[in-house]
Amino acid sequence: MTAGGLLTFGETMAVFSTDSGRLRHASTVNVGIAGSESSVAIGVRRLGVGASWAGRVGADEPGSLVLARIRDEGVDVSAARTDQYAATGLMLKDFRAADSMRVAYYRHGSAGSRLCAEDLCEDRIRAAGVLHLSGITPALSESAADAVHAAIDVAQEADVPVSFDVNYRHALWPPEDAQDVLRELVTRADIVFAGEAEARLLGLEGSAEDLAGALAALGPEEVLVKLGPRGAVAELGGLRYDVPVYPVRAVDPEGAGDAFAAGYLADRLAGAPPDRRVRTAAACGAFAVSVAGDADALPDRDELNELAGPITIVR
Repeated sequence: MTAGGLLTFGETMAVFSTDSGRLRHASTVNVGIAGSESSVAIGVRRLGVGASWAGRVGADEPGSLVLARIRDEGVDVSAARTDQYAATGLMLKDFRAADSMRVAYYRHGSAGSRLCAEDLCEDRIRAAGVLHLSGITPALSESAADAVHAAIDVAQEADVPVSFDVNYRHALWPPEDAQDVLRELVTRADIVFAGEAEARLLGLEGSAEDLAGALAALGPEEVLVKLGPRGAVAELGGLRYDVPVYPVRAVDPEGAGDAFAAGYLADRLAGAPPDRRVRTAAACGAFAVSVAGDADALPDRDELNELAGPITIVR
């Protein structure tokens, strides 16, 4: 078990969604939260490993909702800050058809986008087992991007492993603006998660195996390329792994990547070998798509036994 647990920070929004149909026709809505980094923290905590989340929320009801929901999961939010001058970001989700979900974001100038390097607690970074970051945060604002690099500086000085999920969001920035920023962050990370299209966004080419090798050549020791329903390919310490596929009925694809990262990082922090880490990552991703909501379907350890499967090492 790695001492210190997971530390992560970024924007978490309040979410209002319908079970079906358009929001305009709904008389009631579901209320929740969504944020890549907080979802990873919640997923790690459900798997029995300590986790902390930091960020900014507004001095409003959505902000109180965000903090309460994350705290209720056992995640430490004591480093989070309340911004008196900006509102908490919002996400609205509804359905145009039974299998077509629509998402709208209201986050411009949000409290989360005002995150800055001064918000970071350096002592917490130095004490962490893993610092986890995503490509969403540097897209929010210049100050948020500065905070990401400042956190990496502190982590590297303290020999704390840095985990980075590329997590490209077209709604936040165009690919030509994102490419160099995300590629630099990959070079500064020890652990990297990327989708196939995200790896190509960075200027890499070839098969999934080629992409994993190319990402590893940029510097990270551990690389996992997610392939959606085709599983994933990982290159960990010079060994190649085919990550298994667990067939489930997909209800909501949102949050699958965060669940995948949470499963891998939780097992890494718990001292599990690489083959178990990738198997847990795949199982968590499968659970996440089976239920609507970003963090609602994140499993605990007992539930992972329901999805067992082999792992193949390709040398």
